[in-house]
Amino acid sequence: MEISSILLGILFVLNLVFAVIVIFLERKDAGATWAWLMVLFFIPFLGFIMYLVFGQNLSRRRLFDWDNIKKVGIEDLIEKQVSEIKSGIYPFRHEEIARHKDLIYMHLVNDDAVLTQDNSIHVFTDGEEKFDALLDDLSRAEDHIHFQYYIFQKDNLGRKIVQKLAQKAREGVKVRVLYDEMGSRKTRKRFFRELIEAGGEVEVFFPSRIPYVNTRLNYRNHRKLVIIDGALGYVGGFNVGDEYLGLKEKFGYWRDTHLRMEGSATLAMQTRFLLDWNHAARHKVGYEPCYFPIVHPKGKAGVQIVSSGPDSEWEQIKNGYIKLISSAKHTVFIQTPYFIPDASLLDALRIAALSGVDVRLMFPNKPDHPFVYWATYSYVGELLKAGARMYIYQNGFIHAKTIAVDGEISSVGTANIDVRSFRLNFEVNAFIYDEDITRQLEEIFIKDMEKSEELTLEGYHERSMWIRFKESISRLLSPIL
Repeated sequence: MEISSILLGILFVLNLVFAVIVIFLERKDAGATWAWLMVLFFIPFLGFIMYLVFGQNLSRRRLFDWDNIKKVGIEDLIEKQVSEIKSGIYPFRHEEIARHKDLIYMHLVNDDAVLTQDNSIHVFTDGEEKFDALLDDLSRAEDHIHFQYYIFQKDNLGRKIVQKLAQKAREGVKVRVLYDEMGSRKTRKRFFRELIEAGGEVEVFFPSRIPYVNTRLNYRNHRKLVIIDGALGYVGGFNVGDEYLGLKEKFGYWRDTHLRMEGSATLAMQTRFLLDWNHAARHKVGYEPCYFPIVHPKGKAGVQIVSSGPDSEWEQIKNGYIKLISSAKHTVFIQTPYFIPDASLLDALRIAALSGVDVRLMFPNKPDHPFVYWATYSYVGELLKAGARMYIYQNGFIHAKTIAVDGEISSVGTANIDVRSFRLNFEVNAFIYDEDITRQLEEIFIKDMEKSEELTLEGYHERSMWIRFKESISRLLSPIL
């Protein structure tokens, strides 16, 4: 009896020490602090082990020592644009771009996101169409293919792409593939044997140092990028796998949004890929003219490729979202699979709705992460009260990450509206200054409304006590989901 009391006392003291450590390490984020203290309260001792694995700030400086890596290939252009925009002499090609020079300047100064104004953009919402186009573009590659995905499944689509990449490698095209270990946890390098034997290179972002044990699994490279010959690029929400073709019964039809771009924006995408590659790879890649060719104008769309991650000083994509919403005069249309905003973004949406802006959000009707799903519901009520409209997509699973504002500016990429995307994941979004593309995204939203059920404030109030309980628990855990 005395031994058990002593052990309990020791565990209590240890848990108290762990709580103090959590408070110190998470002192900049009160929400995360309270969430982790709850975990420690309900799961003593083991809760701290969870914090060591999933904690937001622990060892961040050691994990992300990228300060000495330069923005490959675009240093001079960044300095020139900052100087010209600040002095008011930058040659904006269209008024719709010039009207948002404050947003452009913010991304340029805080993320080195160069503005390009010569892009042609094609929007995909269907997996079959997107991957058919991608495979066709891969077939025409002549110099290099840089291929980065969060999830690369070892299924039919995955094998088809590996075979195509191996074919191009045998033809003399330089092929590099980068995937995230956590996202592609069922995939091993041996899956890419055909490609590697053909001369291609394959690297894993944050691989396990010990088999089946990865202390960095909470930091995920969620980016999806393809750059072909430095002149054509893909970015958006689709990963590589049969489910993204709508072939998995669990999700049904997969509704996502992805961009195919031709123009100078591909050079910024190239820089992003090379930075990630050089962090993961043994064989670094430096500046070479073939990776940054002279790109002939293909269109008129203004684009900034904006990145964020746990290595960033600022939450660039989140700040961009807030700036977009705050600038709205008429409409804000948002599609996201996960909606767990922090206070600043929630306030921006609430203020926009209270100001008479037509704010509409769409999210899926089926959860792939239950806690995230119910946390989403917990935030919905506040916006409904402010006059925003909510739509629950019923035709399968909607995974799109898009914002369209006033039929004029928009964002499409990999970042969800949640704490994980803003602070923990490595993300990349295209911020688009173009009326044609933004209106197309709005038309897609309106078409998706036909396959959605609107959630009204009255309907929200009618939810059961069990649902309200799940919302409450998920809301408390939302800062660490």
